[in-house]
Amino acid sequence: MEIDRSFAREIQERSGQNLELCYQCLKCSVGCPTARYMDYDPNALIRLIQYGQRERVLKSRAIWLCVSCWTCGTRCPNEIDMGVIMDTLREMALEGGFVADRNIVLLHQEFVDSIRRMGRVHEATMLAFYKLKSRDFMTDLGPGMKLFLKGKIPLFPSRIRGIDEIRRIFEKTYKPLKI
Repeated sequence: MEIDRSFAREIQERSGQNLELCYQCLKCSVGCPTARYMDYDPNALIRLIQYGQRERVLKSRAIWLCVSCWTCGTRCPNEIDMGVIMDTLREMALEGGFVADRNIVLLHQEFVDSIRRMGRVHEATMLAFYKLKSRDFMTDLGPGMKLFLKGKIPLFPSRIRGIDEIRRIFEKTYKPLKI
């Protein structure tokens, strides 16, 4: 069986990341705070890309669950920035109509919109907008209330310095997702 390398080349061109440098050390996946919720760990996604598994990768939930914390890129001994690859994969999934789970994309959009509005993620606002738009009111209610009662989800957002700069960045680069 011959492997189609065009998918990996396209991602490398679009992201600027050299996927051939990955030797599967797993540091990206071990450090990823959302890997346990993903269908494929970050290192597995790179391997699937290398094997030309376009549809499997672009339909995966993992690309939407990445929170762009950049831990993977910081840990990578070859400086592969998986966050940039995830951004590229999300763009490609939308362009190709590969969105498998509307609510995962919606959650991602609310995460980005929270940063756009407030300069950082405010979980309470983000989740409120997500719940209203998805109409999924009961999922995670129990764990959410426990986090809220422990003070882990603040009711009011904190102010940040530099909000004007963040808003200017979004004005120049922001494209809302078409779900």
